[in-house]
Amino acid sequence: MNTPNKLTIARIILTLLFVVFRFPPFSGIFGIIGSWIAVIIYIAASITDAVDGHLARKNNQITSFGKFLDPIADKLLVTAALLAIVPHNQMYLWAAMIILTREFIVSGVRMLAATDGVVIAAGKMGKIKMVLQTIAIITLLIAFNVQNIDLWVFPTIGNVLVVIGDVVMIGAVIMTIVSGIEYVVKNAHFSKDDI
Repeated sequence: MNTPNKLTIARIILTLLFVVFRFPPFSGIFGIIGSWIAVIIYIAASITDAVDGHLARKNNQITSFGKFLDPIADKLLVTAALLAIVPHNQMYLWAAMIILTREFIVSGVRMLAATDGVVIAAGKMGKIKMVLQTIAIITLLIAFNVQNIDLWVFPTIGNVLVVIGDVVMIGAVIMTIVSGIEYVVKNAHFSKDDI
């Protein structure tokens, strides 16, 4: 198994660890510490997402296994993170639905293309969307953790981070819609025979 595929598998394992620490079966001090560990795990998992594709292309290690598993690992990570932020604000539910709907549509188009033996690479706007999404999620995860620290200065910092995270999330949602439309229009020819 090559390094990019190992990183993809590591991302799935890190996603499971993220869920364990972000949603502990009991609260108290472990819950607070666990939330911070979850942020670190999410950052590490996001780094594997950036590195595995780069290594696969650079070292000519693109495999069918990687093409199949990498998008699944990405969606699992994003879905877990969205579940962590949704309870904090109804806006995040809308953002999550738009992001996940786009991911399902893109997965469907990729499957149609795969039946013709074509692998569709991520577009530039999709990559921008992913970067904004990652920044927004990390910022919001940190913000909610900071707000839980019971010191007089931190709630203000937490509120500022929430505003920054919200603005970046709105940008991510806009790019999600734009990149999703671009993706479907650009690859619509794969479904013409099935309509």
